[in-house]
Amino acid sequence: MRRFLTAAAASFAIAIGSPASGQAPVPSGNPTVDPALLASLEYRMVGPYRGGRSSAVWGVPDDPAAFFMGTTGGGMWKTEDYGVTWNPVSDEYFGGSVGAVAIAAADPNVIYAGGGSADIRGNTSTGRGLWKSTDQGKTWVFAGLADAGQIGRIEIHPRDPDLVYLAALGRPFGKNETRGVFRSQDGGENWENVLFLNDSTGAADLSMNPSNPREIYAGMWRAQRKPWAMVSGGPEGGVYKTTDGGDTWRKLAGGLPEGIVGKVGVSVSPANPDRAWAILEAEPEGGVYRSDDAGETWTRTNSDNNLRQRAWYYTHVQADPRDENTVYALNTSLYRSVDGGQTFEVIPVPHGDVHDLWINPDDPDVMVVANDGGGQVTVNGGETWSTYQNQPTAELYDVIVDHAFPYRLYGAQQDNTTISVPAWTSANLLHPKEAWLNVGGCETGPVALHPDHPEVVYAGCYGGVIDRYDMTRDQVRNINLYPQLQLGSATRDLRYRFQWVSPMVVSPHDPDVVYHGSQYVHRTTDGGMTWETLSPDLSTDNPEHQHQSGGPINADVTGVEIYNVVFSIGLSPHTPDVIWAGTDDGRVWISRDEGESWNEVTPPDMPELGTVDEIDVSVHQPGRAVMAVQRYRLDDFAPYVFITDDFGENWRLVTDGTNGIPADYPVRTVREDPVRQGLLFAGTEFGLYVSFDDGGNWQSFQQNLPITPVTGMRIAHGDLVLSTQGRSFWILDDLTPLREMTQEVAGAAAYLFQPRDAYRVTKGNAGGLSELGPEVAPSGASIHYAIADGGPDAVTVEILDQAGETVRTFSSDSTAAAEAGTARLNAEPGLHRVWWDLMYPGPRVADGAVIWGYTGGVKAPPGTYQVRLAAGDVDETRSFQVLKDPRLDHVTQPDFDEQFRVAMAVRDSLTQVADVLEELQGIMAQIDEVVEKADFAGQSEQIAPLADTVDTELTAVQDDL
Repeated sequence: MRRFLTAAAASFAIAIGSPASGQAPVPSGNPTVDPALLASLEYRMVGPYRGGRSSAVWGVPDDPAAFFMGTTGGGMWKTEDYGVTWNPVSDEYFGGSVGAVAIAAADPNVIYAGGGSADIRGNTSTGRGLWKSTDQGKTWVFAGLADAGQIGRIEIHPRDPDLVYLAALGRPFGKNETRGVFRSQDGGENWENVLFLNDSTGAADLSMNPSNPREIYAGMWRAQRKPWAMVSGGPEGGVYKTTDGGDTWRKLAGGLPEGIVGKVGVSVSPANPDRAWAILEAEPEGGVYRSDDAGETWTRTNSDNNLRQRAWYYTHVQADPRDENTVYALNTSLYRSVDGGQTFEVIPVPHGDVHDLWINPDDPDVMVVANDGGGQVTVNGGETWSTYQNQPTAELYDVIVDHAFPYRLYGAQQDNTTISVPAWTSANLLHPKEAWLNVGGCETGPVALHPDHPEVVYAGCYGGVIDRYDMTRDQVRNINLYPQLQLGSATRDLRYRFQWVSPMVVSPHDPDVVYHGSQYVHRTTDGGMTWETLSPDLSTDNPEHQHQSGGPINADVTGVEIYNVVFSIGLSPHTPDVIWAGTDDGRVWISRDEGESWNEVTPPDMPELGTVDEIDVSVHQPGRAVMAVQRYRLDDFAPYVFITDDFGENWRLVTDGTNGIPADYPVRTVREDPVRQGLLFAGTEFGLYVSFDDGGNWQSFQQNLPITPVTGMRIAHGDLVLSTQGRSFWILDDLTPLREMTQEVAGAAAYLFQPRDAYRVTKGNAGGLSELGPEVAPSGASIHYAIADGGPDAVTVEILDQAGETVRTFSSDSTAAAEAGTARLNAEPGLHRVWWDLMYPGPRVADGAVIWGYTGGVKAPPGTYQVRLAAGDVDETRSFQVLKDPRLDHVTQPDFDEQFRVAMAVRDSLTQVADVLEELQGIMAQIDEVVEKADFAGQSEQIAPLADTVDTELTAVQDDL
């Protein structure tokens, strides 16, 4: 049965509440603060430039150096130099997970990108439809199928770019009917579901015969995830084929596995269209199959487990375009066979876990691979590859921040290691990775530390593994709570149920006290030497959710599906007595006696089996906490944020799907500002939201942040710090405008925000010699001011010293700004920021003078300064401190004062030199004029010798100066 769906209908469905298309976060219909007033605030990306997961790649047919990459959380990227540099191309249109990409051979300007990776990890992001570009990725339009879930493959007719086929696996966490093989004959305007089996079985792969595009193979797969299980396989699974362009299909047999079949990958050989390849998950018949008669009969050529392990995550095969005997299999490594699939050898790639491969049809030595480190390119058949350490697409599970200077961010990157990066650096680096640290544990983390003692880091790994890393001694010690091997075990057989990302938190009151979660809350008070169990089993302990994960073909137990666990722990900043715990099956607990007893305080509105992703204990009130709950892994995409002010006795649900955060945007993390109570931030699957009124209303706070899952947030050092699942770490510097923003401030004709104290430092080049690198905020004092609609059209900002003397002047008048040597201020309505670099004006330099080591001025010494805003009738002044670099503990205030005195004296002397030179040059010009007049009057014989003597003496003085 064919099912018809138009792109317009799909868009209308989004508007009335079905999963949205992954566009920028939907603006609130009634924002508390005019978004235009906040428009100038921007995040900066701080790395790491260490590629995250990718599951889709394609090359540009008429440009061998150009390739596209779809990441599993960071949108679409493009390289035009064989992978030397990658740049995002989807940020203004869509983002998040991309599972498939294809470029039309008949018109390389036409590109389709399908949302949602079909290699469905436990933390996979659900796709939100298809996007199309007709200018090779410069701009994009939504092309429908919003509810297709994970799109595994796209095939385009080689001579008709409007005839498109698509493999839709469907939503991975629930049943839906938008799955199977879809066809569009009008470039994505309308879609037909030409191969539909049932609401649990979708299409994982497609392969079109380029010689006869009406002949298409499809790999059909029943797959579903729950938080406690991964199901892969069903009787409907297998290889299907059409010979009439999709009008009719038949399931192929002829030697292929029968019965329960899991994931299937297919590929037709362009070198010999009668030869087709398939790789199937089945037992005991799974492996690589070859047909030499266009799919009528099949022979298993290889059953090596290396090619088919963890089938749900891999199971891809790719035929070489020129050699019918060469075929590639994609798994933990890239494998190649040159003998018709009989034997395979490993082709080394820079990163493991390979998910896609595109081979240049005109030059098979040129390939691009997608793996869990991003995209890499080879031009010599796999002998060498481009790097993945040039892509800021890391999938990070969380972020924590220390109190070092400059402060550092810590997290765990999926399919890599734990990592720490600086918020900025004063060093000039050759490469950003010189500032990275691996702090123990593994890809899952978590990472925990005491902010005031960052030299000791606790880093976790799946299975309950914990490392204690002493950075001062460069020593790592394993401090596991209990030695157990959970890989392959049923959850019910484990003594302790440690989830993939088991929570771990260091006490804010004692750096040797660490809390860790299984189904219990555990604590060590001696840095991990000994552990005690504080709580009973806090989960529902449902044996139906504790089977061995996987099946019905292969088990798969790594820790992702460990269920009925404590998923989050929140510690009170007020007292060590109060401990909060939330589970992944919908329960919330509190202890008010340091773990001696526990009371369940689950909100009445808690959704069934909701995962308590975050409990943020407020600094403002001892009984206040803000909690994020998600159920997207149960196919429920609603946002859930709860607030209590009385230790959980009562809760308020502050997200109802109508007050700003869309009804299908799951919330992954939530934080309350430690300075302004009720200023809340919510990180969702599709971006960031802010509330100025304690959750009464929310509005998008996406700014320049790409569309990506926000997995963690910290508010520290006055900044908002983010981790993302696909775009690394980000920082919004200086939350002052949000903290002071009120209706009165927003309505003022002009307003000067309180500057935060500035540090007297010089920031280095964090990007090193590479064109790519972390973004670094300017050095100096950050000064925000706001201008209202209809407000003054001229603005002046002055920096004053302690004596009230003007240090620097900034103006919206271009002439005045040029005379002051400062940037021109913006006087348009909105919020604006100007940076004072802590420099006094430099000397007036004579024309043509060259001063080696010139710094542009004199740096202000530590002390109290003022900033004054003059705008129309508004005249406001604020005080702030310039602080010394805390690393310079050997430098005293008298040292700075003396340095400033000497530097100012030098500056003034240079100005005096310029004045004298200018006077000399004026005198010499007058002499030239006198000589010229004397020559005209015939008196040069008397005047010229004297003029030469004077000119020589003045020139000598000028040269000395």
